[in-house]
Amino acid sequence: MINRVRVRFAPSPTGPLHIGGVRTAIFNYLFAKKNGGDFILRIEDTDQNRYVPGAEEYIIQALHWLGIDPNEGIEQGGEFGPYRQSERKPIYKKYAEQLIQDGYAYYAFDTSEELDQMRERLKIEKNPIQQYNAITRIDMKNSLTLSAQIVSQKLADKEPYVIRLKLPDDEVITFNDTVLGEFNFHSSQLDDKILFKSDGMPTYHLANVVDDYLMQITHVIRGSEWTNSTPSHILLYKYLGWEKEMPFFSHMPLILRPDGKGKLSKRDGDRLGFPVFPIEWINLDTKEKYLGYREVGYFPEAFLNFLVLLGWNPGINQEIFTKEELIQLFSLDRIGKSGSKFDLEKAKWFNHRYLQQKSSKEIASVFSLILEEKGIKSVDFPVLKIIDLVKDRATFISDFWELTHYFFIAPNNYDPQIIKKRWKEDTPQMLEGIVQLLLNIKELNPITLESAIKLFIEEKQYNMGQVLNTIRLSLVGSSQGPSVFEIASILTADETVRRIKKAIQQIK
Repeated sequence: MINRVRVRFAPSPTGPLHIGGVRTAIFNYLFAKKNGGDFILRIEDTDQNRYVPGAEEYIIQALHWLGIDPNEGIEQGGEFGPYRQSERKPIYKKYAEQLIQDGYAYYAFDTSEELDQMRERLKIEKNPIQQYNAITRIDMKNSLTLSAQIVSQKLADKEPYVIRLKLPDDEVITFNDTVLGEFNFHSSQLDDKILFKSDGMPTYHLANVVDDYLMQITHVIRGSEWTNSTPSHILLYKYLGWEKEMPFFSHMPLILRPDGKGKLSKRDGDRLGFPVFPIEWINLDTKEKYLGYREVGYFPEAFLNFLVLLGWNPGINQEIFTKEELIQLFSLDRIGKSGSKFDLEKAKWFNHRYLQQKSSKEIASVFSLILEEKGIKSVDFPVLKIIDLVKDRATFISDFWELTHYFFIAPNNYDPQIIKKRWKEDTPQMLEGIVQLLLNIKELNPITLESAIKLFIEEKQYNMGQVLNTIRLSLVGSSQGPSVFEIASILTADETVRRIKKAIQQIK
């Protein structure tokens, strides 16, 4: 028996990984690392009808991008494999049969039509609980109501059946959730969950309990949507004789829409214009593409930092954390009990802060690729200086093109509003004076240029705003950009002169 913390992230490969699932994976990872334990990736693909090609690979890539790779799983292997439930199929049947033999489960032969009729009857009777349970099962077609001979014949004839958990008639199931506190469920409010399906595959309820036991999972950290299923899982541990090995349960509150009304969904992301997936998802059947935070330009460490604080509070005012700091600080008791509203502007803030921590050299290595895509050779320009100049205004590396394009390509169009406001009859003459000034400056830098232009303005009694804004218009084509002295110094005197002369010719 391994005597250390073991947690698992167990997604189903039914599509791309939602950021709610990503956060659950992060919490599992941090808890494991904080306690010197194991973080396991298990693929729960028991629902073959909902299996989506490419989803499994997507999950692995998403975790890798975030830097939370498991130390046991499909790729890594481990002594508790296989880690894909479809490959563990023979394991589950014997436990389902054991439950039947011990009187804790039963065969059910009801057709879908008969199940619909049962629910419709309960609906007509205005019964608030319309499910297969201790009361309704006595009127259904199962091994509790049929004779042993008929059941044996049906099994011999290979008549379709499911195996259901036999809930007690009158029992309160209690468990203490590490995050949400104590829960009490009365068995009359629960259904006899299907443990084994007619296709020969176990359901989540049986498979996850069996796997958690066999893989020696000590803590189950998962989404709050599984809270109502936990009583059935607790009974399975009890009925299988594994009560002493039962893990601690921790259920994560939902990530909510920005307005706080309901769970954040893909539809919300489409409607509000932001991704709900960590990395790009391509539907192999329809070829539809859905952007991820990676493709938008988020740094993985910024996205991870943002998601951790979406429901977890470190107890201090600090917001920017390295992964190592998060590991040291993380604890389940500081996870909030209520849902957390998704805040896109906060996500952008995190990315901005992480971008400011990057060196200009790091940024340049990526920005140079953007320049190359536009046919610009970065070696021909002082890219590091340009980045330094606008870095504090950027949220994503992709922002640098919008912020700096005029350094690489001279403007061909000029903002008509600036022209109307600043371009006067004497502007060409004034700019010719600036050209002569530039030609006479021996060493062009922001300080010498600012000093020379201010002296020029004073001598000629020009308006400071008009001079500087028309120079900027000539160099940039708009009112965009940092100090005009910085811009001109990076462009060099020759290029600055060329652009001013071009503007004089084109603007009438």
